[in-house]
Amino acid sequence: MATYSIVDLSRREILRMSAVLGIASAASTRFAIAQTAGQRTPEQILGPFYPLKTLDQNADLTVVAGRPGRAAGLVLNVGGRVLNLKGEPVRDAKIEIWQANTHGRYAHPSDHNTAPLDPDFEGSALLTTDNDGRYRFKTIKPAAYPAGPNRMRPAHIHFQVSGRQDRLVTQMYFEGDPYLEPDRFFQTALEQKDLLVAKLLQPTSDMEPESKLVVFNIVLNAG
Repeated sequence: MATYSIVDLSRREILRMSAVLGIASAASTRFAIAQTAGQRTPEQILGPFYPLKTLDQNADLTVVAGRPGRAAGLVLNVGGRVLNLKGEPVRDAKIEIWQANTHGRYAHPSDHNTAPLDPDFEGSALLTTDNDGRYRFKTIKPAAYPAGPNRMRPAHIHFQVSGRQDRLVTQMYFEGDPYLEPDRFFQTALEQKDLLVAKLLQPTSDMEPESKLVVFNIVLNAG
């Protein structure tokens, strides 16, 4: 299966996804608060598993180039916009993403979790926003994983966003995760915690029927 980046998507696909994201964003309380109140997306830790390899410009993490298989787990269609505090789009922003697999393990030599690796899961990518600040990628829902004695990290996806003036390191979490409230890193966002929590929405007709849509907008200071 061929991989693709956002620049490889057809105009029709981009317009269709943009419309979907626009509708979902308007319905998102998180986005409304961020835009009207001018709240920057909260910082989160970089973590110990930042990828050692050069990140591929590949927007489909569910396949690995040269392998015929498909990553295990629930497929997510993640997308959103990168904006500044004025609500203006940040075009050409670089977005680095990385995450654990469906078993809760990173493809990183420092991850000593005994959960299995998934050779068909890419696990990381480099994206670039379009002229409207939009980005999108396909991945799987990561699992929570142990982070010490009697401590679990909630499921999350790491984002490092570099605009023309700003750089932001953050994490996207999932609504309903039982490990959210006890997590000390999530709690550092204080009253802005909701800005980091995404909902699993029903897929649109052009997406895989068993997949989910996730909208996650990111707000930088100046862009």
